[in-house]
Parts: sequence; structure tokens; C-alpha cells
Amino acid sequence: MIRIDAIWLCVVPLDMRVGTEGALTRVVNVFGEARPHHAYLFANRRATRMKAVVHDGIGVWLAARRLNAGKFAWPHDAAPTMSLTRPRLEALVLGLPWKGIGEAGIITRL
Repeated sequence: MIRIDAIWLCVVPLDMRVGTEGALTRVVNVFGEARPHHAYLFANRRATRMKAVVHDGIGVWLAARRLNAGKFAWPHDAAPTMSLTRPRLEALVLGLPWKGIGEAGIITRL
């Protein structure tokens, strides 16, 4: 439904109480800009909740996800931001370890 050309992950935790404006402010502060057709992902400190900000070229979408059990495999010791492929995003939102998944969902390491 929404075209997404690039997916970006922010390692620095986000307060999940923020709304669209607060999340968009964080995108601009961390990434320098909010580009059309890009998705920006944030998690809370415990990595049990995630928010995604998507700029669709006209407006901004804010989506939230919470796991019923466990937590997201969120990097804590990486660079402040990183890009993700679609297969890695799909694994991440399910709470799976996504770092070993390459293009087309091929597992490259355990």
C-alpha cells in the first residue's frame, strides 16, 4: 500500500509515548531529513516496542508494534543508524534474529 524504497534503523532508544510529530522530530535530528518513501524504525530502551515513521511523499505515517513475549533483536552496540533490507525487516518485526539473513531471506550465518 505504501511504497518504501529504503528502511533505516536508529539504535538510540525512543520514548514510545511520543506521537507523530515527536517521532518525525527524532527522524530529522538523527538522520538529518525525512526522505520520501523511506521508513525509519525506533525501539524503546528494552526493545519490547517498536515505532516506524514512513514518509509517503505526501504525509507521514506512524505505526507501532509490540511483542506479546520476548523482545526485538535490536542492536545496541552498532553505529547510531543502519539500513535494513526487506527480508531483515520482516524478520525484525517478528522478533526473529535478523542479522544473519541476507538478500532473498537466505541465511548467511548463525
